Amino acid sequence: MIALRRAKDRFHTKAGWLDSWHSFSFGDHYDPNYSGFRALRVINDDTVEPGQGFSAHQHRDMEIVSYVLEGALQHRDDLGTGSIIRPGEVQRMSAGTGVVHSEFNASHTEKVHFLQIWIVPEQKGIAPGYEQKKFAVEERRGKLRLLAAREPREAALTVHQDAAIYGALLASGERIEHALAKDRHAWLQVARGAVELNGQRLETGDGAAVSDERALSILGRGGAEILLFDLA
Repeated sequence: MIALRRAKDRFHTKAGWLDSWHSFSFGDHYDPNYSGFRALRVINDDTVEPGQGFSAHQHRDMEIVSYVLEGALQHRDDLGTGSIIRPGEVQRMSAGTGVVHSEFNASHTEKVHFLQIWIVPEQKGIAPGYEQKKFAVEERRGKLRLLAAREPREAALTVHQDAAIYGALLASGERIEHALAKDRHAWLQVARGAVELNGQRLETGDGAAVSDERALSILGRGGAEILLFDLA
C-alpha cells in the first residue's frame, strides 16, 4: 500500500523570514492523520531568508537530521559545536537529555533551503551527540547511498533508532530498486524533481508512506533528488 502526501496538501508556515512546508503536524498545525509515520516525526521543508534563522532553543529526546539543498546553514549548540552545513552534507544531532541550539542562514545575500527531519529515538535520556558528513554527488548518482543508520556502516551517520536513511540523485530514465524486509515500512520524500514510485508519479515536495510492499521501484523523471527512509 502506498499513501501519497502531496506537496500542496502539506501544512504551511509563512513568517516573513521563513517559508516552511510541513509533511506532518508541527507547531500550531495539527492533524491526527498526519502526526508522523512510524518513528519519522517531522519533515520540514524550510527556506530561510539571508542572515535570518532560528534563535537558540532546546530539544530533548529526538534525533534531528539536517539536509541542505541550497545555500549554507550555520549550526551552533551548547555542546560546543559550531559548523556550516552545505549541499551534499548531512548533520545528525541527538538531543537526548537536552541540547540548546540555533540554526541561521550563513549567507547575508542568498537564501538557504534545507530539510529538517526528526526521528523519535528508541529510548529516552541518551547522551547528546553530533555528527556531520559529506556525501559526494558520485556516491548518490543513480543509486541509493546510505546516509544514516542505527548500526554504523558504509561511513554513514548514526541514528538511535531502527531506521535507515538513503539519498539518491536520479536522471530521467534512471531506475533504482529497494527491497523491503518483512514488517518494514518506507517513506519516500522527493526533495526536488520528479519520480515514479511503483508506477505512481511524485513531484517536488511530495511524499509517500509505504507499507505491505515487498519492493520499491523508483524511476527518475526529468531529474530528481530523493530521500528514502526504511523504517521498523
